[in-house]
Amino acid sequence: MLGLLGLDPLAQAVYSAMLADPAVGVRELAERLGQDERTIRETLDRLVELALLRPSRERSGTLYPVSLVAGMQLLVRRQEAELAAGRDAVAAGRVAAADREPAERLIGLDAVQAELEQLLAGATVEALSMVPGNAVPTASLEASRNIDDDVVRRVRSRVLYHASVRKDPNTVAYGRWLAERGTEIRVSPAVTRRLLIVDGRTAMVPIDPEQPSAGALCVREPGLVDQLTALFELIWTDAVPLGDPAPEEAAAELSATDRHLLRLLADGLTDDAAGKRLGVSARTVRRIMADLMDRLGAESRFEAGVEAARRGWL
Repeated sequence: MLGLLGLDPLAQAVYSAMLADPAVGVRELAERLGQDERTIRETLDRLVELALLRPSRERSGTLYPVSLVAGMQLLVRRQEAELAAGRDAVAAGRVAAADREPAERLIGLDAVQAELEQLLAGATVEALSMVPGNAVPTASLEASRNIDDDVVRRVRSRVLYHASVRKDPNTVAYGRWLAERGTEIRVSPAVTRRLLIVDGRTAMVPIDPEQPSAGALCVREPGLVDQLTALFELIWTDAVPLGDPAPEEAAAELSATDRHLLRLLADGLTDDAAGKRLGVSARTVRRIMADLMDRLGAESRFEAGVEAARRGWL
């Protein structure tokens, strides 16, 4: 186990020996482990550096080992810090590269995949994706699973699918899997081009939208990335969550009475006046409106009117 946490075999042996007998000396360790004293001292220095050995307060000039549990926790935290530092270095390198290269052509699917993985591995703020088409191939979904899971653990992740994916069970299931992990997912008929934007600094678009295998263009020019981000946000604003019905589907579920009542109240009629127009009581009007407000997720009639208009119910 300690080897998996970065401790070499000799360091493991020395640490284990000192856990069993904290008073053991350098000479005895060298004899037990078949090493010269200089090598043992270098290993002890390494264990002190890792904080697995500490100066004894009781016996001046000697060392004592921390417990095995505490030692494993120290090694785990050290590895986590090294990984974080490596990730920061990658991100800094990519920023430096972005300053030198405003755009880069990636020829072929392999080059695109390699760059995509590097971009997402270096993400520190947000990843935005647009995925066109009425279904995403199952093989592509599975190939992306580990990457997507890693991204959403570290940064905010938002994905826009074309509205037609609602009819593909595999894509919907994958979208729900992503949503459970924290990815925000919406659908819109306006998603007609593939797009990836990372940290508001780098965008990736197809060289030829009709031939994805041709490769991609990696854009780092701030003005272009800003325009592409604005396009994403514009589509995102009008898109609906993957699990919600499309506006036209929800409107189709309205009865003639529901639709008529919404229009009457939008025109400013009171419950009594609207009830007379519909031939029902004011109490019935209030019951219908309570149901509509619940379906719209609104807390007031004004909010219900705004949401109904946004969904195209009026």
